[in-house]
Amino acid sequence: MQLSSNSYWEKQYWRDFDFIVVGGGLVGLSCAASLAEKKPENRILVLERGLLPTGASTKNAGFACFGSLTELLADLQRNDEDSCLQTVERRWCGLKKLRQRLGDQKIGFEASGGYELLLPKHQSALEQMAYINQLLHPIFGEEVFRSANHLLPVFGFQRVSHLLYNPFEGKVNTGMLTRSLLAYVQQLGVTVLTGAEVLHIEELRGRDCVQVHVKQSHTAEPFVFEAPRIAICSNAFSRQLLPSLPVAPGRGQVLITRPLPSLPFRGIFHFDEGYYYFRDIDGRLLFGGGRNLDFEGETTTELTPTEFIYKQLVKKLQEIILPSISFEIEYIWAGIMAFTPNHQPIVQRISPGIVAGVGLNGMGVAIGTEVGEQVAELLHS
Repeated sequence: MQLSSNSYWEKQYWRDFDFIVVGGGLVGLSCAASLAEKKPENRILVLERGLLPTGASTKNAGFACFGSLTELLADLQRNDEDSCLQTVERRWCGLKKLRQRLGDQKIGFEASGGYELLLPKHQSALEQMAYINQLLHPIFGEEVFRSANHLLPVFGFQRVSHLLYNPFEGKVNTGMLTRSLLAYVQQLGVTVLTGAEVLHIEELRGRDCVQVHVKQSHTAEPFVFEAPRIAICSNAFSRQLLPSLPVAPGRGQVLITRPLPSLPFRGIFHFDEGYYYFRDIDGRLLFGGGRNLDFEGETTTELTPTEFIYKQLVKKLQEIILPSISFEIEYIWAGIMAFTPNHQPIVQRISPGIVAGVGLNGMGVAIGTEVGEQVAELLHS
């Protein structure tokens, strides 16, 4: 006789699946959606360690973007032209697939355009704007970055040398997006379990089976799920299961003001190689970033915001973004992103039964759908 903390029914009807996806954020849910769309008869399980997605999927700023001018120039210092162009194309394709899958209304998409504030130290980027536009022309078919200096007096920014605009970016409502994506995969018959912390995975050689051991609250005995193929889509937390993956966590801290009487600008905005970003939302200003002020300290999976970054964000609000507008901060939070050495996502087969899709490099909204689809293709192959 075998003693067990789980019932006959649980082991009969909850253990075996065709595919298991570890990570219930944008990539994991997108992967599950692609799997279910291709073969609706498959049994698919998504396991999320938190009550809500733990990383950045429900905590991001809601930018539908693919990279500012200074950000792309920084990427070109790490990679060749073809690699950079491929990454931008994947981000752009991902945004289009996300909008097609769920619809603009369900994700709160607004085609507001994207702006970049060029500080004096980045003024030289203007000399390479024509080159970047030429590089991106095969993807977008027209000029991407253009001057918007005439709006500087209207927007009221200070200490800004130039303002750039591109018409292809926009805003999404992060809450609507994640709820709609979850509802979509559940409608397709995908099982999603939250509060399911994966302790370890074990590939059973010769059995075409991967076991996923998940912590249970009522006993020290884990519940073991099984599937022939599994995907690791837990981004910054993936190294807990696959230590060899070259991904590093990066905390992104975000604050939001109380409602303001008026804002002279709308849209999404970046500056300083994308390390700072802000937007309007519900009559408030959302502002985040500052990871470059303390790379070592922000390379963490700790979700607690820090006083140092908070003070620096408030200072930039006062000196650059809202120099003539009084504001109060309502609250601040943090999300955990994942970065790779070359700032390109990792989509690869780890073993016959395990595929990884991680390292979104702060572009989860844009590239998450594309990465999820590529992971699903590898699982099927």
